[in-house]
Order: sequence, then C-alpha cells, then structure tokens
Amino acid sequence: MAINDHDSVIVLDFGAQYSQLIARRVRECGVYSQIVPYTISAEEVRKIAPKGIIFSGGPCSVPAEGSPRPDKDIFALGIPVLGICYGLQVMTEVLGGHVSSSGKKEYGLQNIDISDRTSELLADISDKSQVWMSHGDSVSALAPGFRVTASTPTCPFTVAEDRERKFYGVQFHPEVVHSVEGMKMIRSFVIDICKAEADWNMGSFVDDAVEEIRKIVGDKIVLCGLSGGVDSSVAAALIHKAIGDQLVCVFVNNGMLRKNEAESVIELFGKTFNMRLQYADAEKDFLEALKGVTEPEAKRKIIGKLFVDTFYREARKCGDVSFLAQGTLYPDVIESKSPSGGPSSTIKSHHNVGGLPEDLKWQLLEPLKELFKDEVRELGKELGLPDELVYRHPFPGPGLGVRCIGEVTKERLDTLRDIDAIFIEEIRKAGLYDKIWQALADLLPVKSVGVQGDERTYREVCTLRAVTSEDAMTADWYHMPYDVLQRTALRICNEVKGVNRVLYDVTSKPPATIEWE
Repeated sequence: MAINDHDSVIVLDFGAQYSQLIARRVRECGVYSQIVPYTISAEEVRKIAPKGIIFSGGPCSVPAEGSPRPDKDIFALGIPVLGICYGLQVMTEVLGGHVSSSGKKEYGLQNIDISDRTSELLADISDKSQVWMSHGDSVSALAPGFRVTASTPTCPFTVAEDRERKFYGVQFHPEVVHSVEGMKMIRSFVIDICKAEADWNMGSFVDDAVEEIRKIVGDKIVLCGLSGGVDSSVAAALIHKAIGDQLVCVFVNNGMLRKNEAESVIELFGKTFNMRLQYADAEKDFLEALKGVTEPEAKRKIIGKLFVDTFYREARKCGDVSFLAQGTLYPDVIESKSPSGGPSSTIKSHHNVGGLPEDLKWQLLEPLKELFKDEVRELGKELGLPDELVYRHPFPGPGLGVRCIGEVTKERLDTLRDIDAIFIEEIRKAGLYDKIWQALADLLPVKSVGVQGDERTYREVCTLRAVTSEDAMTADWYHMPYDVLQRTALRICNEVKGVNRVLYDVTSKPPATIEWE
C-alpha cells in the first residue's frame, strides 16, 4: 500500500512559522499529512482526495490588499476544513463574513469559555482551557452558517463552526504546546470529524517504502553517500532492506571524523548489515589541501569540493549506477519548492552530495522525503539501527575541520578527537546526552601557561559547548552541572596531551552561532 493509499489531511500553508508543526501533529494522530501551498487549486485538492484540510496561520493581514486567498472552490468539495488563526480569518472573509484590524495585537496565553457543549471539535476540552493567542486582526462578523462555540474576554469569536458543511475555525494555535489541550482538538478534527483512519505509522511506512523503492529501481544499481549521520544511515538501511546488494554505499573518510567513527561505520554497515561498502580513506588528501588554510569559509569550500571529487572518483568504481540515494527530509523538500509549487528534481546544495557533475544522468532516490526528523529517528529504530546512531547529535558536514579553529593538522585533529570523546562520554555517563540538542568541543589556536606535574607547560586551549534547541534556528546554552564540567576538564587535562586549559561556552544563538566556524 503506497502513501497515496492512506487517508490524509493536507495543510494549506499561508506562510505560517508553524505549518510543519501542524502537519506533525496530524501525523501524531496516526494520519498522514502533507503541506501544500495556499495557491493549490480545488481540482488539485480533489485529486489528492484528503479526508480533511487545515488552513495554517500566516503573517499577512486579511484586510490588506493582495493578502493570500485560497481557491474558493475548495469549499465546495465537501471536505471538512479547520482554519487556524489567519486560516479562520481568511475562511470567514472568503465565505462572506468580515475581518477587522483590532488596533492592537494579542500574543500570549488566554483561557477559553466554551458556550456550546455539543461542539464535536471541543467535545473533550475543559472549560477555561489554556490556549496560545498570536494575532492582530480579528473576526468581526461571522460568515453565514457559522456560530460561536467558544470565546475569550478579548476575542468574542475564538472558535466558530459551520457544522452542516463541517467548517471550523480557531483564533489560537492548537498545534503549539502552550495550548494545553490543543492536541485533543486536532485529534477531534482529524479522527472524529474527518473520519480519517489512523493507519500512518513507521511499520506501515516501511512496507510502503520498500514496495515503492523496488518498483522504482527495478534491477538497477543505487549509489548512496554514507556519512554515518542519521539521515544517510536511515536512508541506506531502508533501501538495503528493499533491494539488498543493488545498493552500493560510498563512505569517504575525510580525516575529520570523530574518534573511531570510521571503524564504527564499517563495522555496522559493512559487517552487521552486510552492505556493499566502498570505503575511501582520503585523510592525507584532505590534510594536504587544508595545509596553511585558516579562514573558516575557505576551509568549508575546500572540504566540500574535495569530498565531491573523492565521492565521484569512488562512484566510478561501483559499476553502472542509475540512482543516487540521498537522505533528503520533508522540510528540505518544502524549502526547495520550484516556482510552480512542485519539488525540485535537480540535485540541490542542501542534499547530502551537492555539486556533482551534471552529466552523470543519475536519478535521485529520496526515500525519506515524506518524513520529519523525529520520524526519521523512529524509522531508524524500526529498521534496527542502534540508539547511539539514531539519537546522535547533529554533526557538521566538514566534521571536526570546522571545530579545529585555525589551521587543520593531523596532530590538532587527533587532540580534538580525544577531547570530544571524553566530553561525549561524560555527558552520556551523567544521563544528559538526550537532554542536549548538540554538544561539541573546539580546539582554539591559543596557548596558555599551565602547571602539570612538576613542570610548567605552554599548550593549547579547548572550549566545550552544549546547547538546547527545537530546530537550531535559535539555541540556548545548556546549564551543565558543575560536577560534570569538573570531571570532564580534569580528564581532558590529564589524558589529552597538548591541552592544559578547558573553557565552557555560555553564549546563546543569537548572538553566536552553534558552531564556532
């Protein structure tokens, strides 16, 4: 059964920052959801045949000239609609109601008063339930057929419904955690009102994806650039489950990997999963290319170009390749939409292997392109990948090359590998790893005087960094317990030759970035 055979609820995106979160909440109900542009036509919606439609919020003002509008014929399809914030307002305006600028914006928590206990949308919601408001305009006159079912002291039309046509609107954001019972409302809409079957899960996705991969690939060869990161590893495991030895993985060791990482990748994928693995030890090539280079962007470009060249060289050894597999995720697809609204079919720089020669004539195979990051991790577990890989922190493509501040040398990389290994080991032992979005160590091109044993030393300084985040757009420094920092610093100074001082970075993003380079 393919994805198109599952019940679905689509999200019409009006430019909201929470559109992806809405889709994820629907999927948490066990129902497949995809995001489509608000410009989608009613005919295109009819072909998708969703069980329900959700209009997202958005930054625009409905009364403003040129503000986004959906195709009015969507309302004639007989499909239930839920409008959230801007979605409620634009639905009201299109269907004959009125929206006005309130004169002041309303952000923050409110408690709703439910006036109609027969509402199916609010059936399981407590009176005075807390919701998150974020709007400037407000509905001032309901469209014909609608009635109010809940309000707040500052917003008389907080929830409005046209039950006959199954149109619903809320002037708050049920998808965010601040709306305490918001998930109940989304579930009521998706399951009770739309009557969608909750059969979307990782088990069914694996079955669907394996069937689809076999159908697309046939007897051809698929090439996958395996980095040891979450996305490429899960993609490789899924494709291997579908086509076995028709998959060839290329693993390039650029010398910038973490301690023992190359050995771990070879052991897991080459031996445990018994995949065809083309291993390229290119450490010397990368170190030679980086000799004397200290500028961060120059280092990134050198590492990126040499990686592509090395990957291409190894790919030519893999026979007659027809497909290039990549761990593209759903947010990548959304962000790389073409002007016509469809996903781009060319190899983009956000993919795992960008910049390959255009004359390769490989077709892209992107088996994760329907999934969000948390779903990819869940899929990895379903496929039997170890927790240490599935839940690993983000790691930059150029690897330790961007954490070795200043010139990159074999000696400095080895020093940084040891520092990094001790730091990660200590936060794991303390049970903190899964509470942290990203933990990293940087080696600084700065030396300081120290006393180690009976002698004075003049060695480099390292800095440790750990942050919490939801999406890496913003991040706060993690308030690491002092005893963990103390143990880590003591071990680094005792066990790592070349370092005699350990710092901890307490800068948030912004103003800093998560990585130093």
